Amino acid sequence: MENLSEAQFAYLLLTPALALLAAIALWPLLSTFRMSLFADNLAGRLGGFVGVENYVALLTGQKNALLPADFVPTALTVEAFFNSALTVTLIFTVASVFFETIFGFAQALVLNQDFFGRRWARLAIIIPWAVPIVVQGMIFFLMFQPGTGFLIGGEGNQTILQTLGPFGLAPFSSTIDSTIIIIVADIWKTTAFMALLILAGLQSIDRNLYDVARVSGASPWQRFKYITLPMVLPTVFVAMLFRTIQAMRVYGVIETVSGCETVPSLSCLVIRSFDNNLFATSATIAFVTAAIIGVFVSVYIVGYAREEMA
Repeated sequence: MENLSEAQFAYLLLTPALALLAAIALWPLLSTFRMSLFADNLAGRLGGFVGVENYVALLTGQKNALLPADFVPTALTVEAFFNSALTVTLIFTVASVFFETIFGFAQALVLNQDFFGRRWARLAIIIPWAVPIVVQGMIFFLMFQPGTGFLIGGEGNQTILQTLGPFGLAPFSSTIDSTIIIIVADIWKTTAFMALLILAGLQSIDRNLYDVARVSGASPWQRFKYITLPMVLPTVFVAMLFRTIQAMRVYGVIETVSGCETVPSLSCLVIRSFDNNLFATSATIAFVTAAIIGVFVSVYIVGYAREEMA
């Protein structure tokens, strides 16, 4: 070991972690890809080898008839887009991560200030994040349940939210309404996660930089623009990366609020296909989902590397 360079010694120390990662992550991924290269067999086994035919059939819409919802949109209409698990998952991911980042950043900026009761405020924002997904789903299900929920009224008794917003008398029978509710539910729960990660980044900034900028006559906006934002952006990228990976795998909040029959997602299709003994199709959807997540991860890594080099 004495003859190893620092880089070689570092890789040697990382070998056990890399081996464990390969065992619990890489091998299942490769096994899933292998399953996707075979045909479905409703008898509960894999059929013959078909190569990439499952991917071609999935991406061209030929497998839509076998699935509880379309994988890709069949037309350029709003209804077709919200009946597609791929587009619904992407809409959910982009909308939830965007608003969670904005609201989480705002909360982190407030919690980074010195004020009376700051500890209690930090504790308060964690409460939604600590709520189990099943409880979270029941909360929003009951809030928007016609006749019992205070946000949705019955016939002739519409609430202000129904009058001004997109929700009808039965929002859980509409894919668009249910998707909006699920996005709001996810933002309510997970904004705290973003806030805590961004707050950790804000706490790591040297306070002397603000003192120097203040003495130099920099305004609050200038201190935020030239000190806070550039130094916290790497943390924001990491937080967005974690949330994007989680959002692309969304399942629990959908199943507990409206059900996969109303709001399809990629994870819903994987589970429903597997339950119907469509093992090869389920593996194909799972691997495509992993590939999309890989694209998002690559984008974030490139953005993070550019920010670090700037």
